Amino acid sequence: MNLVIGTPNFRVGDLGDAGLPACRIEGLLAGLARSIHFYFVFLSCNIAGVKPFELVDQILSPGGTAMKLMRRGAEFLILADGGVLMSSRVHGSEEELATLACQRARTLNRPSVLIGGLGMGFTLRATLDLLSPDATVVVAELVPAVVEWNHGALGPLAGHPMKDKRVRVEIGDVGDSLRSGVGQFDAVLLDVDNGPAAFTASINAALYDDSGIADVRTALRREGVLAVWAAREDRNFEQRLRDGGFELQVRRVRSHLKKGGARHAVFVGRKL
Repeated sequence: MNLVIGTPNFRVGDLGDAGLPACRIEGLLAGLARSIHFYFVFLSCNIAGVKPFELVDQILSPGGTAMKLMRRGAEFLILADGGVLMSSRVHGSEEELATLACQRARTLNRPSVLIGGLGMGFTLRATLDLLSPDATVVVAELVPAVVEWNHGALGPLAGHPMKDKRVRVEIGDVGDSLRSGVGQFDAVLLDVDNGPAAFTASINAALYDDSGIADVRTALRREGVLAVWAAREDRNFEQRLRDGGFELQVRRVRSHLKKGGARHAVFVGRKL
């Protein structure tokens, strides 16, 4: 029996019939699960008697994704092709990504950290709070509008981290930042799409294949740390990290941390 999800024209069984590999099907389902979770967040905030979300801005990303910034009071959503990509109400696991990635970097003099994916600024804020005043934090963001949103309406959510003098923003593919930063970083944090299951831009999938992992390893300094946020665990990605020269731990975190919420995974690898 095929399960109907979202639309009568889409069936999970069709993915296998189309010849997609199992790992890709799992990735698509992970993205679907995340979208469904945020959809109910969105739906619950638009019930009768509750002020609806208003459109702040809408753009087309470099990858062709239709993105919208929505606002209701002090709450924000970012939509990607109609699905909720992120919510300002749910960011505990993004902050935990920074905590896990920077355990070593926070003890160093003049640490250098790369964050792939700006989002709503919560990972950046948590990273800055952990690091010393002489740190450098490079943020690579593919979508220029996301940077503009963080300078503007989204800025107050995480205490205006973009105003911190330690921050340098590079607009473009984080892969380019990795390849141009050989031996530059003590930690690399990737919070791009759904992790290994790319959600908004197929270009991001290259971050998680063997060549992308090799680029990260080359960009890291000795005993540097890679931390990757993901919507779910991925055994194939775990093996690629180990094969790529990383000592790996997989940490399971909740979107609201101790308060519960959806279960996410953070892959933490130390360069061997």
